[in-house]
Amino acid sequence: MTIQITQADYAALLAHARAELPNEACGLLAGQADGTVRRIQKIYCLTNTDHSPEHFSLDPREQLAAVKDMRANGLQPLGNFHSHPASPARPSAEDIRLAYDANASYLILSLAGEAPVLKGFRIAGGAAEAVEMLVV
Repeated sequence: MTIQITQADYAALLAHARAELPNEACGLLAGQADGTVRRIQKIYCLTNTDHSPEHFSLDPREQLAAVKDMRANGLQPLGNFHSHPASPARPSAEDIRLAYDANASYLILSLAGEAPVLKGFRIAGGAAEAVEMLVV
């Protein structure tokens, strides 16, 4: 599987993650799935109601509004994203445990190093598998 995100959406995701420091930022991803390629066409930057640097919960009202917007605009829900302010761009044990949808794409943006690192994953059956991530 390949996940494509535009440079503009990547920049918005990065800005959201930096604005939420020291806490994790989070949101939803929408677009089109075509075979093994998922094209992100819209990101929804949501509130982390946990206000925590180590975990996140999506604001339920914002989540519902995002899903309604996806439907209104003919977009498919593709998955979610969150940031890791001080750890690598890989799913934590909690991320894997809480991954509820094997069809979803999970993006993690690490701000721990000198440069941000964005990686995509498929999480199913208690295991995470990295997928190709392209910023186009």
